[in-house]
Amino acid sequence: MPAETESRFRVLVTGPDLAEEARRMLSSRGCRVLCVYGKNGEELDELAARVRDFSPHALIVRKGQVDRAVLSASPSLRVVCKHGVGVDNIALDAATELGIPVMNTPTANFNSVAEHTLALMFALARRIPHQDRRVREGKWDKRDYAGQELAGKTLGLIGLGRIGRRVAELAAPLRMNLLAYDPAVGADSIPGNITLVHTLAELLSQADIVSIHCPLTPKTRGMIGHRELALMGPDSWVINTARGAVMDEKALIAALREGVIAGAALDTFETEPPAPDNPLFSLDNVVLSNHVAGISTSSYRNMGLGAAQNVLTVLEGGRPDPSALLNPEVRKETR
Repeated sequence: MPAETESRFRVLVTGPDLAEEARRMLSSRGCRVLCVYGKNGEELDELAARVRDFSPHALIVRKGQVDRAVLSASPSLRVVCKHGVGVDNIALDAATELGIPVMNTPTANFNSVAEHTLALMFALARRIPHQDRRVREGKWDKRDYAGQELAGKTLGLIGLGRIGRRVAELAAPLRMNLLAYDPAVGADSIPGNITLVHTLAELLSQADIVSIHCPLTPKTRGMIGHRELALMGPDSWVINTARGAVMDEKALIAALREGVIAGAALDTFETEPPAPDNPLFSLDNVVLSNHVAGISTSSYRNMGLGAAQNVLTVLEGGRPDPSALLNPEVRKETR
């Protein structure tokens, strides 16, 4: 790695590292980079103290909670950027009050999440994890296998942003029927092969597969609970690659145990990491991954470069990209 130029700015990353290209970009433009994250994330428990000690001009957020105490800990702090899209772990209101722009990398990993969603869908339909375990156990009995085809099934998308639309594009060649529910989207702005429904209940009652792609907000927290799961059919599946807290996990476990729905595929959980005795681990009709939907070699590079460019734009006095700025009411001259 080339030697750093004289540091003009300090950038703290709440995570193990950045893509090498992103580190080089920051270093070549006068940034000293400090990554704060141990094997078990211990450093994040004292993040405010680390921010106070390092006094960064910018935060790139990968892990941990960035609350008011963290945001207030550095008088030098001029910008915060999420290494990804979801900013539910950043105190956006506090940042706005403090005059700190908060940004994300909106186009960096949507394709990765969409492809992972499709992978989970196939894993449920063909029961791939279950088959993998059986083969490893030396079982070669096909009599009880009941894989399903996706063709002709109805896929219901909750949220029709970049990820939801990309999932629809990937599913279209499979000859699936596509529904979507998104109160923020008008029917005239969506592709013609997607039917926009007006209520969540409509989508849940009509879809064979429900895939969640909405952000976690006070309105969406616990949005899928006992009542909503009861609207789905006993042969239906739910997939969540958004945020775990969008679903009521206890309600989901009950629905899976009682046959209210047929299965679930989850990349996110209400509490992460989930407890070792989480009941989901014992259910055969569940496919799980550890919040990796947005991670690929391409998206990791894209998120790092996007975050680096966003913070550099602000630190060097430029105008933030409007598509990445989450609190546009903040003006950089207030800092």
